Amino acid sequence: MLRPTNLTYLAISLCSNKALNALAFRRKAIISGSILLNRSLLRHRYMSSEAKKLRTDNTNMTVKKIGTHNGTFHCDEVLACFFLRQLPEYKDAVIVRTRDPTQLAECDIVVDVGGEFNPKKHRYDHHQRTFSESFHSLCPEKPWVTKLSSAGLVYLHFGRQLLSQLTQLKEDDRQLEMLHDKLYENFVEEVDAVDNGISQCEGEARYSVSSMLSSRVGYLNPRWNSTSQDTEEGFKKAMALVGEEFLDRLDFYKSSWLPARAVVEEAVKNRHKVDPSGEVVMFSQGGCPWKEHLFVLEKELKVATPIKFVLYPDQNGQWRIQCVPAGLNTFQNRLSLLEEWRGVRDEALSKLSGIKECIFVHASGFIGGNKTQEGVLEMARRTLQAAAQSEAANGKP
Repeated sequence: MLRPTNLTYLAISLCSNKALNALAFRRKAIISGSILLNRSLLRHRYMSSEAKKLRTDNTNMTVKKIGTHNGTFHCDEVLACFFLRQLPEYKDAVIVRTRDPTQLAECDIVVDVGGEFNPKKHRYDHHQRTFSESFHSLCPEKPWVTKLSSAGLVYLHFGRQLLSQLTQLKEDDRQLEMLHDKLYENFVEEVDAVDNGISQCEGEARYSVSSMLSSRVGYLNPRWNSTSQDTEEGFKKAMALVGEEFLDRLDFYKSSWLPARAVVEEAVKNRHKVDPSGEVVMFSQGGCPWKEHLFVLEKELKVATPIKFVLYPDQNGQWRIQCVPAGLNTFQNRLSLLEEWRGVRDEALSKLSGIKECIFVHASGFIGGNKTQEGVLEMARRTLQAAAQSEAANGKP
């Protein structure tokens, strides 16, 4: 019979046979970092180590073993173990936490301990002096040069298989490859960097960040002055924590980020239908996060003339014009709305601009509004025309 203290640890493996349409259920089941599942469901899928051993004896099956170190745990090996437990080959694997070389030698795969990196033998440690591998060094087509931890090593070697299992996309699907890259860049790489002591910036940081995933995993270790220094329960809770967070992020990228990219891609490809200049894109629906995708797609689609404006309807059925920033992390625009319009509203703005049904232009010139689609398009065109005249007057080609 399962002990209640094992529920969180064992429930993590349920994800291995679930598609992402079950993620919403799992997220609702999270309370205080633990996954609460129906006990009968757990009995059906899982059993304690004693029961598993009995089943093995009766069926002549060999239970897989995932090896990692005991004692204080860190986010990288916790995440690596979670990744492995989502794969069919390791979904029922026992996690052996030890530093005993004899016990580790009996494991089918070992992460974050053992002093060896050898994918052919499924040994994925990164602590040895000779280890300096990054995603880029092992996969030159990828850009990331952060030194890999055990999490990154497992993700590099099993990531596509993992995502295919969780999303039901094929491993050679272009969407899966985009998810693979996005999740490394925006989830796993952070874990690699923190575990290897790589700072985000040069010099001393202006403030400390203590709520990142690696920190929250660290807090699950026993306190230095606790009577019990047993790390097993904390390790199980940590697997639940990192697992749910990874699945939630994967769900977001698959169900929100990828569809947004498709919307932006279509708008960029159709931009010349909006205006012959090709410098204006239009979305039929507002709320789509477009900035990141726009910059990427301009490069991928080899857009010669940078896009200056994005048009979209707001929640009130009116229209907005927003300037494209010079970069993701700057407030500077490629081209701001006309200076004389800024801070002016309604009828006064319509009279000043000669464009009917204007609503406003922000004082900084980065966004404006009009009651109609035609109105915001005209605001974009007038601004582009004024910029062209200014460049011509200054002798720019």
